Amino acid sequence: MSVSEISPVLERQLLLQLGDRLRRLRKAHGIGTVDMAARAGIARNTLRAVESGDPAPSIGTYLRVMSVLGIGGELALLAGDTLQPPPADSAAGRSRRAAPVVQVRVSVDETRHRLQDLQSLALHEEAVRLAKADPGLVSQAQDTARRWLASGDARSAALWREWLDVLQARAWRKVLGRTRHAQQLRQASPLVTVLPQETRQRILEQVNALRKGVEMGDAQEGVEAWEQP
Repeated sequence: MSVSEISPVLERQLLLQLGDRLRRLRKAHGIGTVDMAARAGIARNTLRAVESGDPAPSIGTYLRVMSVLGIGGELALLAGDTLQPPPADSAAGRSRRAAPVVQVRVSVDETRHRLQDLQSLALHEEAVRLAKADPGLVSQAQDTARRWLASGDARSAALWREWLDVLQARAWRKVLGRTRHAQQLRQASPLVTVLPQETRQRILEQVNALRKGVEMGDAQEGVEAWEQP
């Protein structure tokens, strides 16, 4: 499927892939996290966020890391005129030859774990966005966690108690990370229960499209475009 716009889930996947690529490049160059952070002029926690594909760091921060790794030119290519159409009065502009079409196929790792984690992350990021705008949703999630705790299920009790602390402190980063513990918290989450059904369905459809594979590139006549709901 070809897309002309980037959905929130596709955007998240692209950042995750960029973070993974930067981490692999750093390791391939034999650079430790302390040294890498120092070379890029950023804190080690910021480097960790970049390598996790976190949308919070600025594009300038990503560029500094890319520059240290020798791939800053890729972003410079996008910022320059190289990819712009040639002037109409130039020889290239008058050429009748069709312009080359560049497409990139984006998909999620085929393993069940990766796909489920992307879906869980996307659902929680949307739930956090809604909770920031409406504090009443935080209270709703707290009530759900307390009700679950009262059910007496000891297997998830510790995670639900931690969720009460997270909700009270609005410690969203604790559950939006890519650590194993963040994944465990998301698996026992009362927060996603506040999502409207239509919002949940939209995210699931976007994740399903990524599972099948999404092509990004120049719009072509006759190519179906994937429109965001």
